[in-house]
Amino acid sequence: MSGDSFIVVEGPIGVGKTTLARRLAVSFVAELVLEGADHNPFLERFYRNPREAALSTQLHFLLQRTTWMREHGQQDLFRGPRVADFLIDKDKLFAGVNLDPDEFALYQDLYRHLVVEAPRPDLVIYLQAPVKTLLERVDRRGIGYEKDMDPDYLQRLADAYMRFFHGYHDAPLLIVNAAEVNFADNDADYAALLEEIQRVGSGRHFFNPAPLSTA
Repeated sequence: MSGDSFIVVEGPIGVGKTTLARRLAVSFVAELVLEGADHNPFLERFYRNPREAALSTQLHFLLQRTTWMREHGQQDLFRGPRVADFLIDKDKLFAGVNLDPDEFALYQDLYRHLVVEAPRPDLVIYLQAPVKTLLERVDRRGIGYEKDMDPDYLQRLADAYMRFFHGYHDAPLLIVNAAEVNFADNDADYAALLEEIQRVGSGRHFFNPAPLSTA
């Protein structure tokens, strides 16, 4: 990757995108940009009662992400490399899963008024894993409000991600099967991913690594 690259790591809840983004930022000596889900005051309420808190949760994320875009426009990317754990385009993905039709119509209207031109990534890394693996990783990280997360909800999200990236052509895309590897703690797995990132050119690429060790 070049010295002013913008890399985005994406994927469903529990797949490990924030952990990987942190490690990539260190490797590329890049600024780390996190979506900061833990700063959303409605998120815990959403997990307790999705129907009641879905709209407020989603609108908070929309405002948070559009504020970041206004502060970090396309021209600002030239000051150095960045790694982010969110893609602004995916905001509508969550809205489509979580909101009822009337709420989604309101959300889309606000989206059209708020969203400015987003910085274009030089690479998007889309991490995939089955719901069973996602649930295990969510449980392992031990965030209280994520306890007993609904597997059906995770499945709907995973399916929505697959549909979204099936038609995604806005940036080079690396689709990674992250089910059997540990990019967070296993240096061999992580080194293999770094090598794959360096080989990525334009278009769509697939990386289906076998676990290199059990450490």
